[in-house]
Amino acid sequence: MPEAFPAAAPAMLDRAGIALRIPHQGRMCLLDRLVSWSPEHIHCVAVNHREPDHPLRSASGLLSPCAIEYAAQAMALHGALLAPPGAGPRPGYLASARNVRLAVARLDGVAGPLQVRAERLAGETRQVMYRFELSDEHGRLLVDGRATVVLDTPLARVPAAPDQPSPETEP
Repeated sequence: MPEAFPAAAPAMLDRAGIALRIPHQGRMCLLDRLVSWSPEHIHCVAVNHREPDHPLRSASGLLSPCAIEYAAQAMALHGALLAPPGAGPRPGYLASARNVRLAVARLDGVAGPLQVRAERLAGETRQVMYRFELSDEHGRLLVDGRATVVLDTPLARVPAAPDQPSPETEP
């Protein structure tokens, strides 16, 4: 039986509404609008990819692998929309990106808004797998792939090298 929409989940959101639901804040919140969503899919729009001071832009421009971050934010938003009303954000991290295909070298040369879509393929309480794609406003595929997100699992601490003091013993 398909999941029902959480009662308090909005049908559309602007950038401020998105920023309230994902960990990325300020200029690192890359999504500008939630277009649509269901328990299986999410569609967002981003318009900041041509900005010369984009936070992910390198000296070579906004390279197409940055599309994975756009997709990861759409996945985080999707998870927040599926959460029960009043549930706080769940910590998570991008564990893998697979079968990523880059149809363009850079995103900053794409005219018009970026269409960011993700489809939840599988998931449980501790990890979720999505298929994602970014396209231009005419539907031309720019980047696609799959990603796995691990939830509620702290990253393991890396012990200090034997010749280095550990953070706990430093003055």
